[in-house]
Amino acid sequence: MPPLLDNLLSPAVLAFVLGLFARLIRGDLSLPKDAFGLIAAYLLFAIGLKGGVELFHAPIRAVAWPAVATVILGCITPVTAYLVLRKFCRLGAADSAGVAAHYGSVSAVTFIAAQSFLAAQGFSAEGFMPTLVTVLESPGINIALAIGLMTAGGGRRLSHALHEVFTSRGLLLLVGGLIVGLVMGEKNWGDVSLFYDTKGPIFRGSLCLFLLHMGTLAGERLADLKKVGPRLLAFAIILPIAHGALGVWLGHLAGLSVGGSAVLGAMSASASYIAAPPAVRLTLPDANPTYSLTCSLGITFPFNILLGIPLYFEMARWLGE
Repeated sequence: MPPLLDNLLSPAVLAFVLGLFARLIRGDLSLPKDAFGLIAAYLLFAIGLKGGVELFHAPIRAVAWPAVATVILGCITPVTAYLVLRKFCRLGAADSAGVAAHYGSVSAVTFIAAQSFLAAQGFSAEGFMPTLVTVLESPGINIALAIGLMTAGGGRRLSHALHEVFTSRGLLLLVGGLIVGLVMGEKNWGDVSLFYDTKGPIFRGSLCLFLLHMGTLAGERLADLKKVGPRLLAFAIILPIAHGALGVWLGHLAGLSVGGSAVLGAMSASASYIAAPPAVRLTLPDANPTYSLTCSLGITFPFNILLGIPLYFEMARWLGE
């Protein structure tokens, strides 16, 4: 079965489409807030924990160049996003910086979906990829916010935004899980592997429920498409493809496998809608959240889940041949 069709027929993607459809017909399949938060915490801690166990075995030289490539991506993506938003989309400085902060960071859910897609194709990424998620999470947000403060001013200092990013629940769960997994090592992994294994049925079933809810959230943002206009609509699709291609290429140059390059491409193409919004709100209060959330959650996230991830996989496979 072709990768694109295989992805569209996967349980996680079908759950996302069901949630999206339910919202479009004004039905309600969203999870209770507490249940959604619990599943999100489980998924993030699981990928951090598994990543830490894998990092325990990884030699430093195997991680070093991919980490450098990830830092480069974290510096390039917010700058290119800001410039395109200013020149092509004609947004103001504050709005451009606010949207760029979302696109410079990473969506952990897109990362998880990319891992799940690879497993369905019989591929896998390097075990230390969750480490790269934590590396990419912060630079893009902070560079975009710094640009916003220099060009548009801001309400509160950048230090407040930095604190918001580094103490966010998502980053703490990822980094905390990574440290726990690294310290406990392979010896104790067997005690919890049934529950936390990212390739196991519990994790995949939880991902389906999570994406069902994310589908309803994405459906809510579709009503705002008229507000963002055709230029932002094009931005939210074309720029992620460009960032994804850059991520795949740099991953290949850094020595990642086909699976690792594809996941890094998906990470680069994704847009944060969890860590970035509070940081932008604190530092750039004049930035309109309609632009950033509609683009990241209403356009880019569904595009990556449905079409983008298979595209980055094909790019990585072509480079790996």
